[in-house]
Amino acid sequence: MDVPLLVRAFGAFFAIMNPFVVLPMFLVLTQAQDLTHQRRTGMRIVLYCLVMAAIVMVSGTAILGFFGISVDHFRVAGGIVLLMIGLTMLNGGSPAHEGTPQEKARLRARALQPSGGLHDEPGGRPVAVAEPETDANADVAFYPLTFPMLLGPGTIASLIVFTGQAGSVPGFLAIVTAVVAVVAILAVVLWFAPAIGNRMSQTLRVIMTRLMGMIIASIAVAMVIEGLLSLLPALRG
Repeated sequence: MDVPLLVRAFGAFFAIMNPFVVLPMFLVLTQAQDLTHQRRTGMRIVLYCLVMAAIVMVSGTAILGFFGISVDHFRVAGGIVLLMIGLTMLNGGSPAHEGTPQEKARLRARALQPSGGLHDEPGGRPVAVAEPETDANADVAFYPLTFPMLLGPGTIASLIVFTGQAGSVPGFLAIVTAVVAVVAILAVVLWFAPAIGNRMSQTLRVIMTRLMGMIIASIAVAMVIEGLLSLLPALRG
């Protein structure tokens, strides 16, 4: 296994997909659920992340080839995208687009909907209502928590670039191991989300966001420089 590539990939994926950064949004959007349903939503997020990451790793380079784009071109573009995300996090922003204010308000309203059962009519007679839980939970698990918060443009760009750099079975195995390790940490954090959320102060969240932003910005600069040196060999001289 390519250990240096594993370390770099794990650092990049963890910084972008940081489970502790997405944790507050997860708790907000699942606050109306009991612990069992909340954990079920969390495990769906983990599954979606694995499936999307696998699709990007397998087909990403082929898609670039279809459009006549090399990995080095994408490395420069992806580095710029990561740099923008890192600078946003350094200023206290989110690592991904969370939707427009209207979209976020709609998602929070749906998360707070009752999960079905008997409700009173205006006349006072209890009636059964359809179970909205499955649809709402599916929306929350995939959007915005999986995409674009965890598997957004930054993560997709990193997956394609690192997969393109792998170049061999040991390298590809290193990328897969890095992804699985980060998603495993995500699974643990989401499984124990209420307990972890109660112990994470706002100050700690801000510090972690800014620290991860600096790491992402550093990785982005390295990606841009490596891409430019490959595309413009004269710069090496």
